[in-house]
Amino acid sequence: MNTWQEGRPGGGGNPYGGNGGGAAAEPPLPAGLNPRGPGAPAPRQPGPSRLGGVPPQTVPGGPGRPGPGGPGGPGRPGGPGGPGGAGPAGARAGRWPRRRIVKWTVFGVLIAVMVTAVSTWFWADSKLNHENVLADYPGRPAAGKGTNWLIVGSDSREGLSESQMDTMHTGHDVEGKRSDSMMILHIGDHGNTLMSIPRDSWVPIPEYKASSGKTVKATTSKINSAFATGNGRLLVQTVELNTGIHIDHYAEIGFAGFAGIVDSVGGVQMHIDQDIKDKDSGLDLKAGDQTLNGTQALAFVRQRHQMADQDLGRMRNQQKFLGALAHQAASPGTVLNPFTFYPLVDSALGTLIVDDDCGLTDLGSLFLAMKDVNGGGGKTLTIPIGNADYRTKTGESAVMWDTSKSKQVFDAFKNDTAVPDFK
Repeated sequence: MNTWQEGRPGGGGNPYGGNGGGAAAEPPLPAGLNPRGPGAPAPRQPGPSRLGGVPPQTVPGGPGRPGPGGPGGPGRPGGPGGPGGAGPAGARAGRWPRRRIVKWTVFGVLIAVMVTAVSTWFWADSKLNHENVLADYPGRPAAGKGTNWLIVGSDSREGLSESQMDTMHTGHDVEGKRSDSMMILHIGDHGNTLMSIPRDSWVPIPEYKASSGKTVKATTSKINSAFATGNGRLLVQTVELNTGIHIDHYAEIGFAGFAGIVDSVGGVQMHIDQDIKDKDSGLDLKAGDQTLNGTQALAFVRQRHQMADQDLGRMRNQQKFLGALAHQAASPGTVLNPFTFYPLVDSALGTLIVDDDCGLTDLGSLFLAMKDVNGGGGKTLTIPIGNADYRTKTGESAVMWDTSKSKQVFDAFKNDTAVPDFK
């Protein structure tokens, strides 16, 4: 008989040999040590507990032979994982990366700038006052090369209060408007040229139809009378027929608008060649560098009694001032500063009259060209004059153009060629 027994199948594997549930048979002890007598089997020792405990051995037994273990049971499910550490993975889970924050911040700023720019564009465009002053008519000159602007400064008192009229010495009982200054600005590939037209120029004025529907016959008179009787449309037609230059754009501004533009940019710095004290315009300036406010600037471009050549000297002052004004208005310090840019746009565009086809980009080109002329990149001149004191049939003093020299200048404007210098 075999004294070793096979272990019984148990629930789980036993690390001490045998199976998890049964115990191996004990070998017989020597006679002196066996309490049951000689040859009797030794008392059975309890096997390991199924709960994993090992009871104390009261009697040493022989070495057990490992029995075949039973199949192991399924393990227990693992517990929940611990919290993530403070490394990069944990940081990404708790917040956005800095690079993403910067990207979205820049994107938001760009969107805000675009919205502001578009809104400003439509607001500024809505401020323009358009008039149909460039209507076609029989015999109108064909469009030439480059772009030609007719710029008109009128003596309109519209927008001025009683106190402003007193301060500016404009008078109160003046109705309608007359052209105080007229200039043609040519923008072309051979440089920009600003040419003044004397307001007393003696020229043919074509027939036109008044707003009342009445036809006014053609006549010969001072060129500023065309504006006084037929406004911008008749003035454009008169200029085109007497010069042969096709006018592409038109800009007109009155007293209030002019002064408002100057004040909105904080005044315009000018160098005054000599002391000026003119009671008619109210101008009182000392020689040297001066910053003119709106009222002073208006008086400066209007006064002529201090000039030896009267109206011709006034035109030089007008060219000089308009160039300085355009230079300051188009400077980054004005355009990029909302505290000067928006008042400038409001005062300039709100009182400016332009042709129907004129837009903000056209006005931008106008300002840049005027700035270029003031900076020395262009040229200023007056229509060549043959007789500055021509006497009309009624005894009035008028200005007659030099026919030959004038034609050379007009042809240069039409063909976008270099304008000749006449000394």
